[in-house]
Amino acid sequence: MAIERIVDTSPHDEDADEQVIEVTLRPQTFDDYVGQDRLKKNLKLAIDAAKKRNEPIDHVLLYGPPGLGKTTMATVIANEMGANIRITAGPAIERAGDLASILTNLQDGDVLFIDEIHRLGRAVEEVLYSAMEDYKLDIVIGKGPAARSVRLDLPKFTVIGATTRTGSLAAPLRDRFGLIHRLEFYTPEEIEKIISRAATILESKIDSAAAKDLSTRARLTPRIANRLLKRVRDYADVNGDGFIDPITTKKALALLEIDELGLDPADLQLLYSMIENYGDNPVGLATLAALTGDETSTIEDFYEPYLLQIGFIERTPRGRRVTQKARRHLGENKTA
Repeated sequence: MAIERIVDTSPHDEDADEQVIEVTLRPQTFDDYVGQDRLKKNLKLAIDAAKKRNEPIDHVLLYGPPGLGKTTMATVIANEMGANIRITAGPAIERAGDLASILTNLQDGDVLFIDEIHRLGRAVEEVLYSAMEDYKLDIVIGKGPAARSVRLDLPKFTVIGATTRTGSLAAPLRDRFGLIHRLEFYTPEEIEKIISRAATILESKIDSAAAKDLSTRARLTPRIANRLLKRVRDYADVNGDGFIDPITTKKALALLEIDELGLDPADLQLLYSMIENYGDNPVGLATLAALTGDETSTIEDFYEPYLLQIGFIERTPRGRRVTQKARRHLGENKTA
């Protein structure tokens, strides 16, 4: 069984109270949404134009590493449009009938958000094509010789798809999105603002130096920043008066085994294993998966993006290789 990582960018299974807190921390408008300025500028223009024409915004595809705010951005788009949003996920829509049920219950102007849209089945995609392009739904009534096809009119709605893997998305489906945007990693300054905002919502007092320290360890990802903040808040409540200062932050992060760059023991073990077993030679993805005991998709989605972003590994035609920058960091860690 895989060990749960505090820096894992996938949503954790949390209790009801934690899920309510997670939703509360999410911004509801562009004004509250920190970062992604280029994306916000483009979406604002599209939303203003759609509202001026009194029609739904074009279908939107958001892609990028997990934890950067694709679901939050979908909610913000719906709120800015003044529309209702229906949230589902690709794996949850198993049959074409499941999608038909969702589509027929939408109203004019509604937003349908499909997370992990690349995991839709081929039969479901076929239904979605005409629904997105023509706002028509083709269904088959009856079986055998008596079966007949019926075309239903659908309300004018907007599909917002989110994916971490655009390459896995079928080209005909990708082509039906009028707006395709990538969410980028955040800067430490933006993460610091997100942490300060979240602390205010959680009614926790945090020192600006502590927020800055947390921002450098959040892997440039809001989901991890909020998760670390909640764990440090727990430590401050149990071992102090609840005030989050730099000393409390460092002690809590040491307990969580998160280093100054946001790397956890799993990241460090991966890097050490690559160096000890293969030196300066490139390592194939399948070999990396065998070293860590994870799936290749886990390496690509949860290890690589941040390690590539900070320049600790590089991709070559023959595989992945640890950089000199990473070796210097590991050397400092060993002597610390």
